[in-house]
Amino acid sequence: MAKLKILVVDDEPGIRSGIQRILRNYSVSFPFMDEDFEFELSEVETGEDAIDIINNLAIDIVLLDNKLPGIDGIEVLEYIKKNKINTSVMMITSYASLDLAVKATKNGAFNFIPKPFTPQELRTAIESITKHLFLKRMTKKMHKEGKQIRFQFLSVLSHELKSPLNAIEGYLRIMQDKQVGTNINDYETMISRSMERIKGMRSLIMDLLDLTRIESGEKKQNLTEVNLVEIAQLAIDTVEPMAIQKNIKIITDFSKQEIITADVNEIEIIFNNLISNAIKYNKDDGEVNISIKKETKELKIIVSDTGIGMSKKETAQLFKEFSRIRNEKTKSITGSGLGLSITQKFLKLYNGKIEVESQVDKGSVFTVTIPLDKLKHIKFKE
Repeated sequence: MAKLKILVVDDEPGIRSGIQRILRNYSVSFPFMDEDFEFELSEVETGEDAIDIINNLAIDIVLLDNKLPGIDGIEVLEYIKKNKINTSVMMITSYASLDLAVKATKNGAFNFIPKPFTPQELRTAIESITKHLFLKRMTKKMHKEGKQIRFQFLSVLSHELKSPLNAIEGYLRIMQDKQVGTNINDYETMISRSMERIKGMRSLIMDLLDLTRIESGEKKQNLTEVNLVEIAQLAIDTVEPMAIQKNIKIITDFSKQEIITADVNEIEIIFNNLISNAIKYNKDDGEVNISIKKETKELKIIVSDTGIGMSKKETAQLFKEFSRIRNEKTKSITGSGLGLSITQKFLKLYNGKIEVESQVDKGSVFTVTIPLDKLKHIKFKE
């Protein structure tokens, strides 16, 4: 049985002894774990003592009260983040609020639980953080063994899902405790933000699954006759609410049908990635132009926008896995950094390619080329 070391930081003796009683003989197990986890607890009353211990001992989990004599819990959390100390922190406080939850999450807290808590609430929180630590250890082991793709899959999944899950849980607890009152309208912002985070998590999971299927060779193509125009229009319909919100005009240049033999899911992903990016990274009141053209020996799909654009250095990184353009203009735009990498991998299955031309503040042009004359399993129909 494996052991995790827990440090309880709280100035209330009753809280410390209560946690000791709840977790003393408690263990965590999951079907995917090869061993159970039990816990070795120690405790301190102040943030200063907590910092002294985590500087000298390997602590796996810190249960951290915010209101402490001397420095408060958030300052301890900031110290842990600044010094890159390898420990997972759960805030445990009677002063739970939206501001504290957001601040704690930004500073790296895995979770927070408000006082008073029941034994089951504490055990559930400990189960969650234990699962997180198990996944971290597993990804580290995979990395050492050279299984890079699975390492990237698990590490990105756990890292990228942690923050939105923490935020959603924080919002739900605030609503559960009715901290803002009993009027449901007062919680509209929290609900909207939670829905947006859920959408982002779903997109990330689908991107990661697509990537691993491609890399493992498990994805088999289901070749059928595909109307590219219908798929392009479906992608446009999907992003139309976002386009309307930003007052972006979508201009199309294609006939009623352009049919090839291909895998419909792969083609859908290609169009979805290109068109959704053209909206997401565009400016308000901008334009997106989409064209599908058959030439003598190749098919061209061109998606251009009047958006924020990229520098040459940024475009050079664009098709790498888990790569995202990070600057002041993109910091509020969510994404996994996998969409264009997956698009490129799918196009290689058709001997195709994707190219980009971009200018900062002027926009980008993505050009997909599929060589019809070189493909055995793709036939272009008149």
